[in-house]
Amino acid sequence: MEPSDKQDLEILILFWCFLIFKIQNYMKKEQTSTPKNSTGKIEIIRHSAAHVLAAAVLEMFPEAKFGTGPAIENGFYYDIDLPRTLIPEDLEILEEKMKAIIKANHPFERAEASAAEAKENFEKLGQIYKVELISELEKSGEQISIYKSGHFVDLCSGPHLDSTGEIPIGAFKLTKISGAYWKADEKNKQMQRIYGVAFETKDALKEYLHIMEEAEKRDHRKIGKELDLFSFHPEAPGMPFFHPKGTIIYNELKNFWLEAQKEFEYSNVLCPSMLDVAIWKKSGHWDHYKDDMYFVSVDENKQFGLRPMDCPGAILIYNNSLKSYRDLPLRYAEPGLITRREKSGQLGGLLRVQQFTQDDAHIFIREDQIEEEIKKVIQLVDKMYKPFGLEYKAFLSTRPDDFMGEARVWEKAEQDLKKILQEIYGDNYGLKEKDGAFYGPKIDFQLKDAIGRTWQCATIQLDFQMPLKFDCRYSDKDGQEKNPVLIHRTILGSFERFMGILIEHYAGAFPVWLSPIQAMIVPVSEEKFGAYAEEVREKLAASGVRVKIDATAESLGKRIRNAEKEKIPYMLVVGEKEMESQSVAVRPRGTKDQTAMKVDEFVKKITGEIQEKK
Repeated sequence: MEPSDKQDLEILILFWCFLIFKIQNYMKKEQTSTPKNSTGKIEIIRHSAAHVLAAAVLEMFPEAKFGTGPAIENGFYYDIDLPRTLIPEDLEILEEKMKAIIKANHPFERAEASAAEAKENFEKLGQIYKVELISELEKSGEQISIYKSGHFVDLCSGPHLDSTGEIPIGAFKLTKISGAYWKADEKNKQMQRIYGVAFETKDALKEYLHIMEEAEKRDHRKIGKELDLFSFHPEAPGMPFFHPKGTIIYNELKNFWLEAQKEFEYSNVLCPSMLDVAIWKKSGHWDHYKDDMYFVSVDENKQFGLRPMDCPGAILIYNNSLKSYRDLPLRYAEPGLITRREKSGQLGGLLRVQQFTQDDAHIFIREDQIEEEIKKVIQLVDKMYKPFGLEYKAFLSTRPDDFMGEARVWEKAEQDLKKILQEIYGDNYGLKEKDGAFYGPKIDFQLKDAIGRTWQCATIQLDFQMPLKFDCRYSDKDGQEKNPVLIHRTILGSFERFMGILIEHYAGAFPVWLSPIQAMIVPVSEEKFGAYAEEVREKLAASGVRVKIDATAESLGKRIRNAEKEKIPYMLVVGEKEMESQSVAVRPRGTKDQTAMKVDEFVKKITGEIQEKK
């Protein structure tokens, strides 16, 4: 280090000490207990761990400039502007520094400061991002609070633990480093984001790390490539290209969705994927989605938007003719093509794409039909999730801050949904405060996969607002015109995302009905038994089974291993004994056992499994 650099670092450290001195003075005059509010303990642990991480970074890089460091699901992160790019080995060093800070048991002390004083001190430290945040807080009139722990001082609203020593020392781990634009705006400086996880016990951390290790093995992007299911290309970023095998799975899911709805008398509709922007402004989607939409200009005066949601199309169909109370419920189901603009850093294989098909439905009902219809949708949810062996839990999502309409209407809708949930699930449902759609409260369903991860898929949204905005009407039995209630509903969420979830849930070993190839015939010798293998293939294919013959020049063992790698449910070995007895040697996936079975018997077995969605 050059002398001038060393001097600069010493000055920075002195500034930190100066700010600590100032904060300590605030503490003496204005110290207040850390407000815990309703924040859960684990969230407070994670938030406090983010501050300890920042303190460790400051020890390692005194010239670091700090952004924000929130608690997130399972852990925390901190965005930091650093003098050099971090490497994985830095995480181990930072972890050791964090442990030392935790052992030191520094109290988390809180003080309030004026915007002028806070800006002055953070400017002296060169903490430009904190100064920017303080200016924003000043404009909004929000209270400015500062936390001190040891030698680290941060702009923060809290809450925190009472001291660093309350963070379980063996229950956290720094996991990765990534790039992140300041305020998620690619026009801003790219910072380095350090991620960590934190739990209340060592065992909880151990379990989480095991799940993550298993999740890495099950990564749908890796398995999708190995099984030749789909790919992504720069010519269409974030938009999947489904290969022949992947398209089979996709179509099976779609056909299952179409078939399952017949019992509940849905009518299928198809709407354009591009609508006049005036529609999106009228629906309210413009205010919430315009920055995430793609637009097409036809001329100077006409602009269309690729749809970020399906509902306006269904509403236009409803309004195309007069409706009577006898017509309701009207259930419009649509596999709707949705396009949403996503930043490259937000994309994640099939789980987060820019273009996808949503298994949507819009149900127009009378107010007196709410309870019965929502119960029917929940029955459909049960029916569609059962074949996949996925556990799920329902959540009531309530009015957000940016809601549309009147509060009293929202309160009634929330009470309607709460009553239904209590009747069906008792107290075994969750609550998501302020997580409703902007036009109405909703019931969300979280699935649990084979390794315990949760995924939100199905949603049932109760909407009193959109029918009013679009003047949807029906004639009641007394001849009066009334506005219907609208239920927005998805079950799989989107075919793309649900397929990604299933790939990881099954680790690529799909049940027979979903498998692209359901049976692979492996003749011991193509020359001697190829004709018989073809006879078997024809019988299976005639019964609707997806079957192939591997007659390559590879050894029998190699061909069996290839079928195992492709995770094909059944391998059918045929040789002289099988040909003479009109049978096959059945080797199920995941076992080395072979069972002799007559061809007709195997046809009956596998078609039964396909029909029963096994």
